[in-house]
Amino acid sequence: MPKILVIEDEAAIRRVLVKILSEENDTYQVEEAEDGLVGIEKIKNDDFDLILCDIKMPKMDGVEVLEATKKIKPEIPMVMISGHGDLDTAVNTMRLGAFDYISKPPDLNRLLNTVRNALDRKELVVENKILKKKVSKKYEMIGESEGISQIKEIIDKVAPTDARVLITGPNGTGKELVAHWLHEKSDRAKGNLIEVNCAAIPSELIESELFGHVKGAFTSANKDRAGKFEAANGGTIFLDEIGDMSLSAQAKVLRALQESRIQRVGSDKDIKVNVRVIAATNKDLKKEIEEGNFREDLYHRLAVILVKVPALNERRDDIPLLIKHFSFKISNEQGTVEKKFTEKAIKLLQEYDWTGNIRELRNVVERLIILGGAEVSELDVKLFASK
Repeated sequence: MPKILVIEDEAAIRRVLVKILSEENDTYQVEEAEDGLVGIEKIKNDDFDLILCDIKMPKMDGVEVLEATKKIKPEIPMVMISGHGDLDTAVNTMRLGAFDYISKPPDLNRLLNTVRNALDRKELVVENKILKKKVSKKYEMIGESEGISQIKEIIDKVAPTDARVLITGPNGTGKELVAHWLHEKSDRAKGNLIEVNCAAIPSELIESELFGHVKGAFTSANKDRAGKFEAANGGTIFLDEIGDMSLSAQAKVLRALQESRIQRVGSDKDIKVNVRVIAATNKDLKKEIEEGNFREDLYHRLAVILVKVPALNERRDDIPLLIKHFSFKISNEQGTVEKKFTEKAIKLLQEYDWTGNIRELRNVVERLIILGGAEVSELDVKLFASK
């Protein structure tokens, strides 16, 4: 049931608003506050889905209530109530974060439409928060080994900055998890995290993918198209497997880092971008530099902070935690009861040579859950986890 708070010092108008809302929809639960101070106390001590707030009030005016609410509970939409002389102030409240404003005396249809739209917006905000939590859980970093603990410490220090990060490590170690954590713990978390797998894009298309193109730039360019850097504006771009990027694309990425500007393929017009760059590779970039495959100046631009993700064989103490995590996750995905692994089964898995790292371990756990007994045993591991 949506809960609405009406903050209005004029009793007659307050009663009218409450009556309109209550009679229009009997599922609305409406509460009143006779001034801003009372309203703030109610906001602190209760959960509301929408606030209607007068602008001109004694003790604490509507602008002050708006600013205080945005600090306490920023997700609650606020609709400001303005008198004839308050319209300029009402418009200004929109810049301060108000959802909308309505004039006195309130027009019935305008009021109800605004309330419905504001409540829809609140529901969308809540859904997005839930989705973000799910995304965060998807990229959860499991482990308590020294190597993983050090990475978590680095992330906590580096994430709030705009420092560029180069993540290295073998395939399947979870380099993308580090990138997601860096983004989600940063001030750019509200912006996009755009992922680009440089190894999966043909060299002749990588520049268009990163920087976009204008119509006619090449045969299949039928219209203007923005690239990944523009899509990541205000957020983060994750250049995975950057060691596979062509030298010409590297030169353009270097320019983007130096000048915070890009050019679409086929255009000479500069586009300003504000993007944090995180890159990852499974290659030895210093060796690639020696062999002429990677630009040294780009390497130094990217490697402000270096994060090396250890291979699974270097963090065997984390394997029991990872098995439990994957068992729980896979069982949930398949709608089955979570399977337990015996101590001997876990110990045997800890002794394996995990050339495919975390990715391989997950596949083996899934295989054992499907093919193993009610409790995964040492024998199950020997039968079904063959290397």
